[in-house]
Amino acid sequence: MKTIYIYITVLFLTLTACVDNPNVTEEDFLDNNNSATSWIMGIKRQLALTMNDIVINSEMVSDNYFNNYTLYNKVFDIPQIDYTDIDGNSMQVEIGALREMAEYALETVLPNDPDATTQEWSYAHFAKAYALILSGENFTGLPMNSNGEAYMATELLEASLDHLDLAIDNESDSETILAYQLLKSRVYRGLGDVDNAKSSALAAISNNSLLFTVEFDGTNGVPNEIQNATFTASENRFAPLPRLDFLDPKFFDLGTASEDQKPLSLAKVEEAYLILAEAYTAENNLELARSTLTNLIDNVLASRPIMYLDDSEELRNGTNRQDYPTTAVDVSFESGQESNSGYILDRQAGLIPVYTVSGTSITIQDIDATASADDLLYLIYLMRQEIFISEGRRSNDLGIKFPVSQTEQLNNSNISDEFTQPTIPSFIPLNLGLDDFTVDETTGNVTILYDMNRVLVANKASNHVLPFN
Repeated sequence: MKTIYIYITVLFLTLTACVDNPNVTEEDFLDNNNSATSWIMGIKRQLALTMNDIVINSEMVSDNYFNNYTLYNKVFDIPQIDYTDIDGNSMQVEIGALREMAEYALETVLPNDPDATTQEWSYAHFAKAYALILSGENFTGLPMNSNGEAYMATELLEASLDHLDLAIDNESDSETILAYQLLKSRVYRGLGDVDNAKSSALAAISNNSLLFTVEFDGTNGVPNEIQNATFTASENRFAPLPRLDFLDPKFFDLGTASEDQKPLSLAKVEEAYLILAEAYTAENNLELARSTLTNLIDNVLASRPIMYLDDSEELRNGTNRQDYPTTAVDVSFESGQESNSGYILDRQAGLIPVYTVSGTSITIQDIDATASADDLLYLIYLMRQEIFISEGRRSNDLGIKFPVSQTEQLNNSNISDEFTQPTIPSFIPLNLGLDDFTVDETTGNVTILYDMNRVLVANKASNHVLPFN
């Protein structure tokens, strides 16, 4: 008889199921009155573990954060992504565990529990969909089942839509339904489907406080790792690109860190506005794009919480690079551009604002000053970067994708060599250029080497980025 634990251990993306008590069989577990509830709780735990891997590595491989310490991956900042990399494999394993747990819920646990609720069915479909979304957004391709063939990123995204529809059909909570609609809009955007992306986004903006999160549990071994990397750890492990300094940290803890782990957004209404603005810009409806961004600032961002924090222990004291600014100096987004104040904070001068859901540097005046579609696209992608910082979304906007791992290929004969190559678009600076900057020896002012949002707009015809263009 196969034994099962309350959690799933995945080795080479193969599900092994069992319970903390090894004498409890799978049949015993399934006969338990609370089997569905227990399994869904396990899925939520696995979702948190999965997001930890995705967020840490996605933020590092992008221009958001530099790994300024000896922990975490040593080459993703370059960016160098090899199919032999254990961190890339770990991301894949965690996604596989989430997918397998959702499938086991849908195929075995829920059908065998007469007390399973429609909301539990809904959450299982959501978890399956989200595993496919993470697969399609972050990898060149992945299998949809253990030891199966790898599917292209677009196929993975397309496969998520049926599960999102089933999640919606089984859900009774109106806010959760809107969150799933927003995830559909996100998927349609990734597929370049303007009309369907707009339709789902328009449904989501009916709730200007919409926020759907994953929870962490520091007392039971599932802390928010990006919170640890950007705030809790005394070594200041992750250093933000200086022009993003004012948005760091997004997550923080007061008192006992393990008891104050902040949730992480999976879907928030800000994205619906950004998708709509990008779609309207692609349609050359610039006035509607401008008004949509204005409404985002007035109706959503202005109402998001701002906390005030003593962050004086943040000294940017990692050991890999020691010239990160710690006083309020000006920053230029690129050589030849004007310097701007307010982006880099002096954390010794008093409490700093913390934008716990979303923040941005963009103002209504900036929006009104746009004169072309490219001007608007630049603001949209800058806002996407600022609003989604620390949420693991930026590397996908940059067109960077991880390969299927060597471990998977060695244990799965269906994986062809084409999937073991990463996608790093030719316009991505190498040799640590994404995170690089210079510091004026006299003024201390900072100049970022590459304004990647300008680079994205300049390369909008690439198949790797700006999916509506």
